[in-house]
Amino acid sequence: MNKNQMKEFKETQQLLPKMEPKPLEVETHEAHFSRKCGKNLGEKTWVESKKLWEIAAPAILTAVAQFSIGFVTIAFVGHLGEVELAAVSVVQNVLEGFVYGVMLGMGSALETLCGQAVGAGQYEMLGIYMQRSCIITLVTTLFLTPLYVFASPILKHLHQSKNISELAGKYAIWVIPQLYAYALNFPVQKFLQSQSKIWVMTIISVVVLAFHVLLNWILVTKLGTGLLGAAIAENISWWLVVLAQIVYVVSGFFPESWTGFSLSAFKSLAGFVKLSLASAIMLCLELWYYTVVILMVGMLKNPEVAVDAVSICMNLEIWVLMITLGFNAAISVRVSNELGANHPKTAKFSVVVAVVTSTLFGIFFLVAILATRSYFPRLFSDKQEVIKETSRLGYFLAATIFLNSILPVLHGVAVGAGWQFTVALINIVCYYVFGLPLGALLGFKFNLGVKGIWSGMLAGCLLQTVVLIMQILRANWTKEALQAEERVKTYATSPLPHDDGSVIE
Repeated sequence: MNKNQMKEFKETQQLLPKMEPKPLEVETHEAHFSRKCGKNLGEKTWVESKKLWEIAAPAILTAVAQFSIGFVTIAFVGHLGEVELAAVSVVQNVLEGFVYGVMLGMGSALETLCGQAVGAGQYEMLGIYMQRSCIITLVTTLFLTPLYVFASPILKHLHQSKNISELAGKYAIWVIPQLYAYALNFPVQKFLQSQSKIWVMTIISVVVLAFHVLLNWILVTKLGTGLLGAAIAENISWWLVVLAQIVYVVSGFFPESWTGFSLSAFKSLAGFVKLSLASAIMLCLELWYYTVVILMVGMLKNPEVAVDAVSICMNLEIWVLMITLGFNAAISVRVSNELGANHPKTAKFSVVVAVVTSTLFGIFFLVAILATRSYFPRLFSDKQEVIKETSRLGYFLAATIFLNSILPVLHGVAVGAGWQFTVALINIVCYYVFGLPLGALLGFKFNLGVKGIWSGMLAGCLLQTVVLIMQILRANWTKEALQAEERVKTYATSPLPHDDGSVIE
């Protein structure tokens, strides 16, 4: 080797370390999230808020529009007579309210599974999940149908007046088709929500609501068909909502998630039923809590004024609840999507943003109720006794609305993570073991009346809020993401891909 060659060799050896390729640095979603969050928390909060509102806004409008279908029916029936109004009110508030809660709860299982499947990229499973849910809700409907058929004797057994019970029984039989519309409505809705495809559902609900007003005017007012016409209008309107949503799903807008009817829908039904029942129990225990409170108030001496005052407060609370239910749907989708995609830090951040946002709304409504507690009762009643009693309950209503601006969001987190059974147990302890007995003790034993009963209800709500917040703070979100992956694999009918392209058998 001559001098020139030796020189070239040494230069090459000096250059080799500089020429060696550096290891490929792959920044994971979670690492990227942590880096961005650390640099610009405000920007990340803004982005997450936009994602929440993209789901929450149409969900709120959909909930209000569908809730208003029954409200419109009541408005037209109210002009037929007091007995007709009372009969339809009993069917809607007792029978349909119960069934609505069961169907919505059963659909929440689909919310968990579809959301996590979307996050995992298993879109082909969504249509099968929806079909499984429809099978379960339709079978459940068969078991619920006798409640409609025998509504009249059931109401008489509950000491309702003979006239109201008999008329309510007839109306309940006439609206049985609506029961089967419920069974299909919620699975289809959860299918669309999990993919953040809600605006079409919102448009359908608003258009059908306008048609429902026209239909009631034609059948009830112009043609004079009475309660039968009101029942026909409600059946048609609900089935229009359901059929329009189904047509949207099967018309080719979801080529990945809807691949047609499949016998795979009949597989893994046992586990699906278990999660569906847990979801239904979780939601129904929540709804029944307020029903039991009203029944307890009705047991007080001279309950007429107290029941009217509590009913006004509860109706106002329901309207406010429509907003928080939008956040419930939004956070459920966000948490399930991120856990399914194995992004635990993003899921946790979504929870924080949703809770803070809904809490701000709660503070706003709390201040609004306290500022108008002497005025808003006049919108609902002309009786001075009712106005005064409702005004006195303003502080309790404000506190309840504040807590209920947070609780539905926490329930949405539970649905997104698949904690339905745990929350059902928490509901039982906080509401039925603690809240209601405390309310009965304060209301009847210590003669605090409606304020004592409501104080017990508030105590139960507060305890559940604290317990759920502790549950969320203590949650291992990385473990929850792994459980979401296992849940998707358990219910999948096709192998799941690894990140490296291999297949999980």
